[in-house]
Amino acid sequence: MQIYGIIGYPLGHSCSPRYFNEKFQKENIAAEYRSFEMPDIRQLPTLLQQTPDLCGFNVTIPHKQNILPFLDEISEEARAIGAVNCVKVSHPNGHPYLVGYNTDMYGFRKALLEFIPAAISKALILGNGGAAKAVRYALHSLNMEVSTVSRTPRQADEIGYAALPDLITGYPLIVNTTPLGTWPDTSEFPPLPYELLTAGHYLFDLVYNPETTTFMQKGRAAGAHACNGYAMWLGQAEKNWEIWKKK
Repeated sequence: MQIYGIIGYPLGHSCSPRYFNEKFQKENIAAEYRSFEMPDIRQLPTLLQQTPDLCGFNVTIPHKQNILPFLDEISEEARAIGAVNCVKVSHPNGHPYLVGYNTDMYGFRKALLEFIPAAISKALILGNGGAAKAVRYALHSLNMEVSTVSRTPRQADEIGYAALPDLITGYPLIVNTTPLGTWPDTSEFPPLPYELLTAGHYLFDLVYNPETTTFMQKGRAAGAHACNGYAMWLGQAEKNWEIWKKK
């Protein structure tokens, strides 16, 4: 039986096992999708050794960047983004060969274009992790001006949350790439000046569990539009399977 899965920590919020196992059952595919909680990426070689039938896996927080040294090959797009969320595993000569891809960019871009008006040209990204890199790549592909909001700004295009009251009115798109608000810590949310949001703001939360995050609730209360990350997640999941099943 073919094995697929997801690595990261924690994994209790992930929809991937249910989605793929239901897909396999419905389509009579002899495969199983498992959760592999992995606090330390250095556990990956052991997982590969103990799971010889592993054909592919997803990568989530906190390993989208620190998995890169463990890969034998990285797609051109994933290399440009600097993060991987999908890995295809083959076994030439009896040894695992790992190829990394980034399907977050595909899923986000597809979902975003269905959510925002075409006229939007400026965006704030909350967070600077692996998911933020895919989001930034997608926004740049749409010719948007992008600034990253970080608790500890280090790069030229990064700003701190304290600067937002003076800037937020000029950025109609705000994308939360942080895990704040993810189940079970659903009361958490990014520290924005929500009172300055208007009907001209669009809040895209990469979190999809719960369906409506506190970030989204507070945005809608101020009149802004808001959506969660489920459509993005579904898009990347479909792209993952396309990659895994390709010979």
